[in-house]
Amino acid sequence: MKTLSKLIATASIATALFFATNVQAQTTPANNFTLGLGIETGLPTGVARLGTNFTLGGTARLQYGVTNTFAVTLAAGGYHFFPKLRPGTDTRYGSYGELPIKVSVKEFFVPNIYVAGEIGVAYEKLEQGWGPHRLDLSPGLGYANKTWDVGVRYENFSRQEDHFGMVALRVAYGFGL
Repeated sequence: MKTLSKLIATASIATALFFATNVQAQTTPANNFTLGLGIETGLPTGVARLGTNFTLGGTARLQYGVTNTFAVTLAAGGYHFFPKLRPGTDTRYGSYGELPIKVSVKEFFVPNIYVAGEIGVAYEKLEQGWGPHRLDLSPGLGYANKTWDVGVRYENFSRQEDHFGMVALRVAYGFGL
């Protein structure tokens, strides 16, 4: 867990320092739509760490600027959890993925830097069919300008019996609609 905490802290500080000198006026113009296409990678947390090494996926995020500093979004995509080798064998644990559909809010508290909160449902895709759907909650922190969005977040997939998650990095290219 120490390595994970250091990774999050380092990524957050590096993002803030790298982009702090490139301040622009507005990053979410009011009454405008933006579509962002992103690639995501992450480290599994909770019980997902037992059978998987890392995650890779992609998302599409439609954003509407309510004000110049506040936006609402609708996102959909998929994440693949890459399985580890079973100890003492040449076989891997089962492969699976999560297909989330989420709504969120983004607040730019300083130019280009935002906090976000996402909520939605994630459908689990197993090798042998579909698994359960789960509640998907995800707080995040990021940097966005008119074309790029780089964010770090913790994503939690939960239902009554179990929960797991991932710490993820998203890099997206966005364009106005």
